[in-house]
Amino acid sequence: MTLPTDDLLAGLASELGRTLQASSLQLVTAESCSGGWIAKVMTDIAGSSAFFDCGMVVYSYEAKQRLLGVRAQTLEAFGAVSRETVLEMVSGALVNSGAGIAVAVTGIAGPGGGSDDKPVGSVWIGWKRRGGYAHAQLFHFHGDRDAIRRQTVSAALNGLLAQL
Repeated sequence: MTLPTDDLLAGLASELGRTLQASSLQLVTAESCSGGWIAKVMTDIAGSSAFFDCGMVVYSYEAKQRLLGVRAQTLEAFGAVSRETVLEMVSGALVNSGAGIAVAVTGIAGPGGGSDDKPVGSVWIGWKRRGGYAHAQLFHFHGDRDAIRRQTVSAALNGLLAQL
């Protein structure tokens, strides 16, 4: 397994920034297990206000509900690390921002917190354009906490580029 390097993530972010700007779109992020890392790599770019609207780091159930409108019933029935939750997160990010495209991530970065059904490294990523349909994908990343988070950021950025 080759981990995404800082340079690779910076390159993906730069490419995404140029693509967003060319599309006259701004990005919003809703991040749980990545802890704001997607927003960080995007805003490391000088002039990122041209394509980055805002980012929300939502670890607790309460924050997911309050900031993104994730329903308590969804969290109770499926848990935070689920397709249903990430779809509500990505939709809520668009509702609560001025952005035209969103990415949301929720997962288990470890080292603890995993289960048989949702082992460490399970990460749901959702993408949505304003006025479009949300898409979500489950990933199973490997490695330590840092490695899982790096892979999450890379997959999120690549998914955004694919959406555009």
